[in-house]
Amino acid sequence: MDLSNEIKIAGNMRNRSYSPYSHFTVGCVLVCKNGKRYTGCNIENNGIQSICAERVAFTKAISEGEKEFEFILTVGGKKGEKAEEECLPCGYCRQFMNEFVDKDFKIYSVDKEKIREYTMDDLLPYSFKL
Repeated sequence: MDLSNEIKIAGNMRNRSYSPYSHFTVGCVLVCKNGKRYTGCNIENNGIQSICAERVAFTKAISEGEKEFEFILTVGGKKGEKAEEECLPCGYCRQFMNEFVDKDFKIYSVDKEKIREYTMDDLLPYSFKL
């Protein structure tokens, strides 16, 4: 699968990050099964209520009525620098996403031009679901 367009979109979203405290910018693109794309970037504040790029993308999509998701691709790194390290969704995001996807949902992470693929089950094998 060619993910070069998604990598570019997620990389561009890093430029919209508001991260004055960590200086770590994250961008992502969430692709729905119908082909629509929703983007997100991390948004920090001077407190505990910052929001990660993944949850931004999911809340945008869900608020627009989307319910079926194909994959998410995330790129992150220090502001102004190339994405040199893998940037995976945090535990809170993993549990949040798990509410809306199945265990085979794909999560792609990019570092040093290498694409790594995970499933939701890989990253959250013991999820909480009622």
